[in-house]
Amino acid sequence: MERQIPKNVRQIGNVSDSPKIYVEDYVDTFFAQLCEKAGENPIGAFLIGDMQKSDEEEYVYIYGAIQMHELKVSGNDYEIDDDTWKKAYEDCKQYFEDGEMLGWFVAHSGVPLSPEHNMVKLHKKSFPKKNTVLIMKDPVEKDEVYYVQKFNDLMEIGGHYTYYEKNPCMQNYMISTRKKNGVSPSETVEDRAAKDFRSLVRTREEQQQHKRTNRLMYAVSACLVLIVIIMGVTTLNNFDKMKSVQTALNKITNNSSADTQSVEAKETNGSVTAVTGEAAGKQIGEGDSGQAAEEEDKNVPDGSAGDAGTQDVDKPDAADNKNADAGNADSQDADSGKEDSKEAGANGSDGVYIVEQGDTLAIISKKMYGDISHVDAICKMNGLTNGNLIYVGQKLVLP
Repeated sequence: MERQIPKNVRQIGNVSDSPKIYVEDYVDTFFAQLCEKAGENPIGAFLIGDMQKSDEEEYVYIYGAIQMHELKVSGNDYEIDDDTWKKAYEDCKQYFEDGEMLGWFVAHSGVPLSPEHNMVKLHKKSFPKKNTVLIMKDPVEKDEVYYVQKFNDLMEIGGHYTYYEKNPCMQNYMISTRKKNGVSPSETVEDRAAKDFRSLVRTREEQQQHKRTNRLMYAVSACLVLIVIIMGVTTLNNFDKMKSVQTALNKITNNSSADTQSVEAKETNGSVTAVTGEAAGKQIGEGDSGQAAEEEDKNVPDGSAGDAGTQDVDKPDAADNKNADAGNADSQDADSGKEDSKEAGANGSDGVYIVEQGDTLAIISKKMYGDISHVDAICKMNGLTNGNLIYVGQKLVLP
């Protein structure tokens, strides 16, 4: 399958030459670790990757490196014996099943970064294919030069790309060989571009989290607006009820006043019989007025009590809803805590810790070792100079 050109890359030098060389970031870190151990004797590694070709350009992708068991020197000439080749093929099959050996890497202090005739001859014999790569690096000055085999010679390439992607094969190989390479937690390799890239990834994660938070706040605001509308409609309905009760009370009061005026009119016109009847009528009128007053007293408290009851019922319902929501949130927090504890039990047991949401290097050190004294060791083991530059899903090699 044709490989897609990586998007997250940084350019080193002039990349106008052909073929275009892409080196994965973990491989570059591995080279730096080898240089830390290089002294008077050279250290070598085989380059693992694949080649691609399009209509207009040729590409070489180096996504793995296997340290040579032994790189011998005879005078000024390098030698790669059969035992070294055998072990390299075994490691390649174990860690890079589909990989192909595309060249080699040499770190040798005090040696010029230009291949001698015998070195070119060794390269042609070991890697006869076109576009195979030789990388020479000075472990003291940190200078490096890339050579590619073309036109029947090793031609210097002006620059290359370093790209970033998930590379579990190289990670697993580095973990398995870190003791053999003598890599200690005190050793660190500063990589400004890697730090900037990880910072960019973290910024994007924060932006996505901010967007999710905004959507949540929008949903909560919509719910609050809906609740306010419901409360307004309920209040309006209660106002209509209060108005109708007041209208009924006014009618009863007017009727009572009319009856009283009628009785008084009869008293002014009377004979004894009329007066007697009027007195009886007056008592009856007073009884009616008393009943109306009782009805008014009953209606007024009942209406206000009804309204207060309605309001009291609404308030407990809102409180109950809030309590129920709080209970649900607590249960969700408890469930998420259980899931986090389960994941933390397995994370990091194989020597690689996968960064989780909310993790810092101090939290990771506390999880893995019981204290925060291993923060610097984790940082230096993974080429980090700032403990804040980690992102969710990143794999960290544990010391």
